[in-house]
Amino acid sequence: MMKAVYNFASGPAILPREVMQAVQAELLDWGGRGYSVLETSHRWPDFMQIMAETEQLLRELLSVPDNYHVLFMQGGGTQQFAMVPLNLLGDKKQIDVIMSGYWTDKAAQEARRYGAVRLAADTLSEGATRLPDQAQLDISPQSAYVYYCANETIHGLEYDYVPQSGAVPLVADASSNLLSRAMDVAAHGLIFACAQKNFGLPGLTVVVVRKDLVGRCAPHWPAILNYQSYADTHSLWNTPVTFAIYLAHRILKWLKDQGGVAAIEQRNIEKAALLYRAIDESEGFYANRIAPRFRSRMNAPFSLRNPALEADFLASAQEAGLVQLQGHRSVGGLRASMYNAMPLAGVQALVDFMHLFMHRHG
Repeated sequence: MMKAVYNFASGPAILPREVMQAVQAELLDWGGRGYSVLETSHRWPDFMQIMAETEQLLRELLSVPDNYHVLFMQGGGTQQFAMVPLNLLGDKKQIDVIMSGYWTDKAAQEARRYGAVRLAADTLSEGATRLPDQAQLDISPQSAYVYYCANETIHGLEYDYVPQSGAVPLVADASSNLLSRAMDVAAHGLIFACAQKNFGLPGLTVVVVRKDLVGRCAPHWPAILNYQSYADTHSLWNTPVTFAIYLAHRILKWLKDQGGVAAIEQRNIEKAALLYRAIDESEGFYANRIAPRFRSRMNAPFSLRNPALEADFLASAQEAGLVQLQGHRSVGGLRASMYNAMPLAGVQALVDFMHLFMHRHG
């Protein structure tokens, strides 16, 4: 018997159990074809239909307007840190970045290879405990685009609004909260997201980009880094990550069956409220340092009043079937990631354990 656990990993993350069971059941015989989806060509009509349906599901769930491409790529968010400036700078010389945390900083470091990075706001230098308000954003009309990270997984910060950038295209790294809440695609020039948080496996990255922003990549850059290559070939410019797309297709269908993004957002609100309430009512035994308005629904970092108890907390939690709760190596502490596939029962089990641990050591 497999031990039942609740997996709070930050990504690669928990997947819907019923989707995993369905994949397991047809792994050797895909839909009665007599072979596995792992063994099929990306250009075989059956698989091309899967790709088309996956794109259509994304368009439906995110309400993607017709004047946007939906592209399937590899390379993760880190590759997009390079691809975005290579494709959107055009004849501009600078980029505006709303600096908020670890991942925005990583993106800015990469962007500086191709142009000047100007800070439209900087709350990372203040300690990354909040996000800037719209009124605090200083956006230059000379910039090629404005870049922000919709959810900072490490610091546990999430925007509760879409930054307004005027005529300057807005770019969002939505890797860790895409499909977890309503998102105004039309307010953005480009959104990218890795699949391994809310809709699949590492390797697949989705880029939703306004069509007029494609075609600006200079010809001396590699074609594999040019959005036009993927737009012209319906994401079949090179061999895509077929199994990851197949799994994303199943998870998107699962999400639609759950009631879509609106329904899953309400569930995510409930899960986050349950955990943050337990932290706030612990009289300082547990602490979360993020301004409540900007607390992430997806990733809740927290600490113990006595850091010496951290190893005991993690070991005892694992014994209780609550796994992968350690914080990121750059900040330490503890972190619970509550992506779409995490059931409310999992967060309740964590909260119950936290109460028991506090009474044992408080």
